Amino acid sequence: MQCRARRFFRPGFVLAVALGLGFTAAAPRAQEDSSGAPETSEATADAQLEDVIEVRTQGNQGAAEIQSEIDGVSDETSDLLARYRTKLKQIEAIDLYNGQMEEMIGSQENELVSLRDQVDRVEEVSRSVTPLMIRMIAALERFVELDVPFLEAERRERIEELHKLMGRADVTTSEKFRQIMAAYQTENEYGRTIEAYRGPLVIDGRETTVDFLRFGRVALVYMALDESEAGTWSQEEGKWIPVSDSFKSSIRDGLRIARKQSAPDLITLPVQAAVVAKGDG
Repeated sequence: MQCRARRFFRPGFVLAVALGLGFTAAAPRAQEDSSGAPETSEATADAQLEDVIEVRTQGNQGAAEIQSEIDGVSDETSDLLARYRTKLKQIEAIDLYNGQMEEMIGSQENELVSLRDQVDRVEEVSRSVTPLMIRMIAALERFVELDVPFLEAERRERIEELHKLMGRADVTTSEKFRQIMAAYQTENEYGRTIEAYRGPLVIDGRETTVDFLRFGRVALVYMALDESEAGTWSQEEGKWIPVSDSFKSSIRDGLRIARKQSAPDLITLPVQAAVVAKGDG
């Protein structure tokens, strides 16, 4: 803090000095002009006193102006210091943030490298799995062709959808494989369930609507809606064979059981001997 020396004048002292100066200056002139020039000496002293007072007043005003300038500079310096400290804190916070961002970016870069490796492996797996899926669909299609002919339209449509699925670029390899496995699971379920459904059947060159009854893959029988005729599928002969009227009652009971219209019970159905299906070649 700068200190400014100030001069303080005591009014009584200034007046005494002024009067002394006036008297001193007036003495020679009194000697020169002894005719009584007291009035002139008094006027001179008054003028000198006014000069001294004027100098004192101007000095006080100048000191006040300088002090005001010093106070302004001090305030500005304090403001700059506060702003400087604020900037230092901001820089410290930014440095901390940048450090955290660098760590995060490094972690993300490592993760990106890992993801790229995984994508490369997925592409390799996809290239090896795609031929397998195509073979699985072909095998399933061939199986349906050689199987007992139940729900033929539904099962063929399912396989056709799988063929279309393989040509879609918007479906992932994993989703394609999942749907193929779901189709296999559905076919597997057919061997462990009973089912009754109504559909068309060509008999002796004419198409008619009949009720079908399927017991797993063990037996597939039908009966006309008016119960005028009934038959069973012969896997060995690859055609429908009429059955005697003695089976109609059992077929009727089986239809009711499959539709959950009757409690499970023992029934007698015509069952063909098991045949091993052989493909081409």
